[in-house]
Amino acid sequence: MGSVRDNADAELDDAGVYFCLGTNIGDRTANLKFGIDGLERAGVEITRRSSVYETEPVGVEDQPWFLNQVLAARTDLPPRELLAVCKRIERAAGRQETIRFGPRVLDIDLLLYKQMVIHAPDLEIPHPRMLNRRFVLVPLVEIAPHVRDPESGVELAHVLAGLDEGKKVKKLKANES
Repeated sequence: MGSVRDNADAELDDAGVYFCLGTNIGDRTANLKFGIDGLERAGVEITRRSSVYETEPVGVEDQPWFLNQVLAARTDLPPRELLAVCKRIERAAGRQETIRFGPRVLDIDLLLYKQMVIHAPDLEIPHPRMLNRRFVLVPLVEIAPHVRDPESGVELAHVLAGLDEGKKVKKLKANES
């Protein structure tokens, strides 16, 4: 069944919901925009957007590099419904299930949802690999430098400072994306 916890001590901020978008197939910039537009159409209010980063693949290395962006948002949708929205947007963008960590048109990961900690077979919040991924933490810390992991209470900027997974994360200039 899993467990759910609302950790009121683990301050996020006024947004409370964070997503990481990623794409490495097709028009990557247009794919990010498609994901953002889809979230907004579903009633998600985007409050902040990180810069766009070009990032080295993790897991399956023989594939094109990704564009990644983190969004801060507000929503009244419950976590499972929000996850379903993300999956629908990914499919609408043309994503097909292939190999794990393989190439994709669009990936929308729900990183954090308010102060909740959820461990269930169909949903993990915070995202289970978030703390080990520079391509997530760099843009997340850019827009929310004081956000904390709701499980440990550790500031994510501190986690990032100690993380050296060896993967490149390059901030793109506005005209490069």
